[in-house]
Amino acid sequence: MSRGLAELIAEQTVIVCAGAGGVGKTSVACALALAAARRGRRVLAVTIDPSRRLAEALGVARHSPEPIRLSAATLAAVGVAPPGTLDAWMLDPQQVSDNVVHRFAKTPADADRLLNNRMYRNITAMVAGMQEYTAVEALYEFVTEGRYDLVVLDTPPSRNALHFLDAPSRITGFLDGRVFRFFLPSLDGDGVAKRVATKITEKVMDIAFGQETRVELMSFFALFSAILHRLSHNAAEMQAFFRRPEVSFLIVTSPAREALDEAAFFEHRARQELRLPLSGFVLNRSLAFGERLFPDDAYFADSQVPESARAKLRALAAREAEQVADHQQVLANLAARVDGDCFAQAAPYLEEGVSDIPSLARLADALFAGDRR
Repeated sequence: MSRGLAELIAEQTVIVCAGAGGVGKTSVACALALAAARRGRRVLAVTIDPSRRLAEALGVARHSPEPIRLSAATLAAVGVAPPGTLDAWMLDPQQVSDNVVHRFAKTPADADRLLNNRMYRNITAMVAGMQEYTAVEALYEFVTEGRYDLVVLDTPPSRNALHFLDAPSRITGFLDGRVFRFFLPSLDGDGVAKRVATKITEKVMDIAFGQETRVELMSFFALFSAILHRLSHNAAEMQAFFRRPEVSFLIVTSPAREALDEAAFFEHRARQELRLPLSGFVLNRSLAFGERLFPDDAYFADSQVPESARAKLRALAAREAEQVADHQQVLANLAARVDGDCFAQAAPYLEEGVSDIPSLARLADALFAGDRR
């Protein structure tokens, strides 16, 4: 039998929310985190790029080195009491990358030299999977430290989220050492052969890059190679970590066709290629519960509203009824896709949007009032 959202926030260690851009994925992730804190858990909500108003409400900034804890007064106003806590952190991959350098470099001096290397930020940004890998490293560290009972992760839009989630596999391709042997031929061979290979490589790179750039490149790779083995070992650990039973993945979508297509794409890759523990779908910003904003015909039976206005309202009400039926069918289609270990859950459309703590609380209330499988 599948577990619903209530079981996930009560039992899991990590919940990863993925989906297309613009579906309210960040809002759903933060609402889940708030709901878990209400149940007495120590929770961290890791966001990628929340709206400006929501970021301000959560008190997060892009370059914050550590998660920010919401105040007890703020949390009490939305039903969170000790031992429940809620921290929020906006993930900055470059900041995390810098932290990785400090942790894994042989010495503090080596770390400083690498961070001050002109090539460092450009190269780490270009290497496939490096930025995403460092983000996964941060998540992994939070969980293994035991600082939180639950970490809820809001990923980038789904195709980028796949880069985030399979970063350990892709970074391993870079970490096989071949790129280092090109820039550091002294890693191979010994004696005269080693010196000759080094001189030839230096001359070729001087022609290609210029001597100053070549020196900086070789310095970068010499320093970065010191953390190569540790990163490779951690990548293997994290591949296993994402498949653990206490980790759950939720696909957040909206009723829009483009969002549903992205949800299907992510589901296929998550299940078939990455073999991740998919727990279910959340159909956000939907009218699947049947709530109606416009009056039905009974409202007009004894009304003083002019007929011209009534005609416009009837047209709007009819259109809304069609949308309710459409969204209910979308939810039924999602439910038909899941097996016994998954669920399909609707989240309502909130007319005022979700941009502060009280509106997050309203979304959390609606999500768990409608825990329908």
